[in-house]
Amino acid sequence: MATVDGVPASTAQLTALALTGYGHFTTLRVEEGGGVRGLALHLERLVRDCDTVFGAALDPERVRAYVRQAVEGRDGPLNVRVTVFDPALDIARPAEPAGDPHVLVTVRPAGGLFPPPLRVTARPYRRDVPAVKHVGLFGQLALRREARRSGFDDVLFIEPGPGGEELVTEGCTWNVGFVDADGRVVWPAADVLPGVTMRLLREAHPGPPARPVRTVELPALRAAFATNAAIGVRAVHAVDGHRFPADDPVLARLRAAYAALPAERLAD
Repeated sequence: MATVDGVPASTAQLTALALTGYGHFTTLRVEEGGGVRGLALHLERLVRDCDTVFGAALDPERVRAYVRQAVEGRDGPLNVRVTVFDPALDIARPAEPAGDPHVLVTVRPAGGLFPPPLRVTARPYRRDVPAVKHVGLFGQLALRREARRSGFDDVLFIEPGPGGEELVTEGCTWNVGFVDADGRVVWPAADVLPGVTMRLLREAHPGPPARPVRTVELPALRAAFATNAAIGVRAVHAVDGHRFPADDPVLARLRAAYAALPAERLAD
């Protein structure tokens, strides 16, 4: 069941969101027992993005209470999506101040934390307002659909660099990282979503600063992986025709570091 501000969502509320497609969200994984890795970062994202998208304040404890209520009595692990939107937003006059953005919470069972490796294809694309996790997903999902119809699992985004070279940015709904020849984790320096899982991993497994990653250097890199709250650390075993091993020991260390992170309890 979907809830808005802690009560069952109405058809009118969901219709407003569907017709405007304007809002922002975060997806968090609630483990058995009600723990969430990076809960404070997810709440921080919602507060920050609410100010960016609506120019409005959002009470993180209010959000926390709605999530706690939504998962109460349900067995984990669960993927919980928290979407902030304004049912009163007028598509013809979107600049009018948001009176009170509402909080939509949806819950579904979560899969395994570290799913099987991905085979992806690289395509040029930059999300609108990359730093915000917003609900405008058409462009990226269209490319994901195209990738899957072509036999790939997902799509990896690239964009032109200052010298005309192709630079890796992020995945469709995930951040991407690499392992270089010396076993160091490399994060692309690009205008991308600052993913919560990526932030947690950078703290738990420190490495060199992020740097531009060119597609032409992929053969010189040792391994590749995708990260988000739903999948943790997922190996990428191929980008188009180039293959990476899925069992690099650095990936195993990243998974162990992520699994060992303390979960913040929703009830605290």
